[in-house]
Amino acid sequence: MNLNKLRELLPQVGTPSYIFDLDEFAKRAALVKKYFGESIGLCFSIKANPFLLGRLPETFDKIEVCSPGELTVCERTGADMSTVIFSGVNKGYADVERAADDNVGTFTAESPLHLELINDAGVRRGKVFPLLLRVTDIKGGSQFGMNEECTFDLIKRRDEYKGVKIVGLHYFTGTAKRKAKPIERECDYLMELVARIKDELGFTVERIEYGTGLAVDYFSDNADQEEEERLASISGKLRELAKVAELTVEMGRFFAAPCGYYFTKVVDTKTNFDINYAIVDGGMNQIKYNGQLQGMQIPEILHLTDREAQGEEKPWTLCGSICTTADILARNAMFTDLQVGDILVFCRTGAYSCMEGISTFLSREMPVIAEYSEKEGLRILREMLYSDELNTPHR
Repeated sequence: MNLNKLRELLPQVGTPSYIFDLDEFAKRAALVKKYFGESIGLCFSIKANPFLLGRLPETFDKIEVCSPGELTVCERTGADMSTVIFSGVNKGYADVERAADDNVGTFTAESPLHLELINDAGVRRGKVFPLLLRVTDIKGGSQFGMNEECTFDLIKRRDEYKGVKIVGLHYFTGTAKRKAKPIERECDYLMELVARIKDELGFTVERIEYGTGLAVDYFSDNADQEEEERLASISGKLRELAKVAELTVEMGRFFAAPCGYYFTKVVDTKTNFDINYAIVDGGMNQIKYNGQLQGMQIPEILHLTDREAQGEEKPWTLCGSICTTADILARNAMFTDLQVGDILVFCRTGAYSCMEGISTFLSREMPVIAEYSEKEGLRILREMLYSDELNTPHR
């Protein structure tokens, strides 16, 4: 979205606020599809940005849901439940029952308990739910998924379960993978694992849901080019994996990050010990970049003002409204004639950023959320929300 369009939309949302550009979101999904090809399905992990769920482009085949709250988002937005993969490390009885009643398309099991709960829900309803077994990280495991021994045991006992059909594997080890090598190793492991399961258990893995964890470049001047090169570098190995089983690639950050813009207003300026400080009406409670630490790296920040800038560029430390020295959004960000009332627009904030902030801290307001497309214009998805209402005890 260009500077003039951002300036045009600003009066409709005010500050602090987010605008998500649906055209940019669809463009990114199409770019991924171009490199991965028609043989690979795409899954959007809505934890990256549930506000985008109501306008998902047709490029996506699946939606990954990891909590009861995200299931509610799907229900309220009228999502096609047959496309939902109901995942998450914490699935209780009530969660599974509700997802079963919603007729989600696929369940994942991260433990034998999950499998039992899902199987029981299927039996009680006279249904058979497709199930993916999540395999834990080959580098040493984590709280997510199951080791090979447990996975093989459940597959061996597959005929005991009448309410589920084990159809494949789920594999995701983490995010921010900047190089192709880790992803290539994981694909090789999955191909080898599928072959061993066939040889040792006589079981054909029909489906794989694989999360690449592909990194986003928040602090680079050539982010789009670098990310496209990253896509190209892994596409060949993914196409190879897609030959051994039906493959769905799940990502959230990589799809959504470029489409977000966060607006915040400068409300005060000062100079302490030769450091220029600008206080904004947002802060760390509302915006977060993966990999950012105490403002040491500077994302793309646009400066909106109606006057003609005067003077030379100066370094500014941008601080939010939260009472902690940790609330620094950027250090030594260069601006010309930055003044109270000016608007700063933080780019590439479409994924996680609005969801990861400590939003209720200090009982400050939560930002306006809006979406924009060239065809339909601007639409407010959430008005300003005041967290003091959430933080007031019941009497």
